[in-house]
Amino acid sequence: MYRFLILAITLFVAGCSGSVDTSRLNPQEHFDYAFSLYEDEDYFGAITELQSLLLQYPGSAINDDSQYYLGMTYFKREQFLLAAYEFSKLIRDIPASNFVPESQYMLAESYYQLSPPYQLDQAFSIKAIEEFQAFIDFFPTNEKVTEAEVKIKEMNEKLALKEYSSGEIYEKMQYTSAALKYYEIVVNTFHDTKYAPLALYNKIQLHLSREEQNKAASSVREFLAKYPNHDKALEIKELQTKISLQ
Repeated sequence: MYRFLILAITLFVAGCSGSVDTSRLNPQEHFDYAFSLYEDEDYFGAITELQSLLLQYPGSAINDDSQYYLGMTYFKREQFLLAAYEFSKLIRDIPASNFVPESQYMLAESYYQLSPPYQLDQAFSIKAIEEFQAFIDFFPTNEKVTEAEVKIKEMNEKLALKEYSSGEIYEKMQYTSAALKYYEIVVNTFHDTKYAPLALYNKIQLHLSREEQNKAASSVREFLAKYPNHDKALEIKELQTKISLQ
């Protein structure tokens, strides 16, 4: 209580004079000052003080606090790559810190925020999936696991849409071999997304258009085995009957 009273007086005096002489503060008081800047959304000032703390007091008791909130400050400023770097640094350099679980989640969240529309390169989406999965694997009882699973599913849907859209584009251009390749990627890699049955349906139609009856029949069986309750299942059953009669 006494320590916080002294810090409050120091900050009040500093406020009157316009600056804080942090050289007069001990490490904890200096961190408390940096954290007050963070809470006041003075993120530029918070970054300066947190970086100063990490340089001045490596290995101290406030080291992991400073590292974590430096990452959070960059995140609040929407500087997500810098945030990811700081969170990963905490995980790597201070593995015993209580901030590791939250840092792992925020590392994944930083890449999630960098994930672009599906038409663009999806490297950050893939990275987000990897880091969310690492969070689930290492901290399976954490309360944020469900959130991480939802975001993994969202990223997988985006990746599936990218491949599915490529298949559609090639199909419209009548490059059927290329279209089949992309549909197969969706079916095999993203089988638990909503685009997998659509890709398999399109694959069946393309095989029929190329008079590849055996391949079409194989894909029909696969569709009915995997997606028996899908909207297109009845149509696929009718196709199966027609193919068997040919």
